[in-house]
Amino acid sequence: MDRLAPKLVTIFGGSGFVGTQLVQLLARQGHRVRVAVRRPDLAGDVRMFGSVGQVLPIQANLRNEASIQRAVVGSDIVINLVGIGHESGKQRFEAVHVEGAGAVARAAKATGATRMVHLSALGVDKAAEVSAYAKSKLDGEAAVLAAFADAIILRPSLIFGQDDGYTNLMGGLSRVLPFMPLIGGDTLLQPIYVGDVAEALAKAAEGAVKGGRVYELGGPDVETHKALMQRVLRESGRNRPLVPVPAGLAKLGAGLLGVLPFKPLVTADQIELLGVDNVVSEAAIKDKRGIEAFGIAPKSMDTVLPTYMWRFRRNGQFDRDAENGTGLTA
Repeated sequence: MDRLAPKLVTIFGGSGFVGTQLVQLLARQGHRVRVAVRRPDLAGDVRMFGSVGQVLPIQANLRNEASIQRAVVGSDIVINLVGIGHESGKQRFEAVHVEGAGAVARAAKATGATRMVHLSALGVDKAAEVSAYAKSKLDGEAAVLAAFADAIILRPSLIFGQDDGYTNLMGGLSRVLPFMPLIGGDTLLQPIYVGDVAEALAKAAEGAVKGGRVYELGGPDVETHKALMQRVLRESGRNRPLVPVPAGLAKLGAGLLGVLPFKPLVTADQIELLGVDNVVSEAAIKDKRGIEAFGIAPKSMDTVLPTYMWRFRRNGQFDRDAENGTGLTA
């Protein structure tokens, strides 16, 4: 994308964890950005990512096709980042990941957008048989490509960063639990930094990679889930034993807790996902459909985690033991 020719970009889900990073990148490049969200009155802070009038929250609901069409009118580029980790009320996997994603792609095509970028998830092809989430994400990819054949699909592994839902949750639990339950300890993961995912999305919007393809994004570190939890505990300065929990028992507990009127810590479907490796495939590596296709050298967890995980240490950023490399407290 020529930075001397600013474009109008509509981002569905642009006020979320990945979206806020992407909005900032595109605004710095001079583009006008519409942030399509269900509640624009709650997303006013995205305006500060650009100059006056450059970033605009706009109402859209993936379960309402008319609102989607209004949001994309006049857009040069359409990006869909919307995803849910668990079902609640009318927010169902099929409605959001399949029907909603397809509706965005159809609207982008019908209104003349030149490029469509869709964020999926790594490993959904391998986990589709055991996970409703994964199957819906995979079906969503098909719906997008059926409507917009040149769409660019990105599948990131577990995304980490200052406001992520994994390292922060584990760090928070380590402060209150005497031990850490470990599910799927041998499962391989390839976490990727949120800033790298946002950069890949921006480059996809620029047309830096071929359309009509699925790209798999992973970071430089491949670790077991057990090793990743141990890393989080070290960065949090917490000495907590890891207690393996069988998947069957974990799903039973998730089912019992699922009846409570609170956001679940983990669902049975997510437990199924923890049993499937989440790493860039050999096929993607061979076909050059990895992070390297975007010219990005991904940041390691060693570089990023210390910048925010200090807040889970007993003495925060002034934890001398952590600075000296031990950092383990009761």
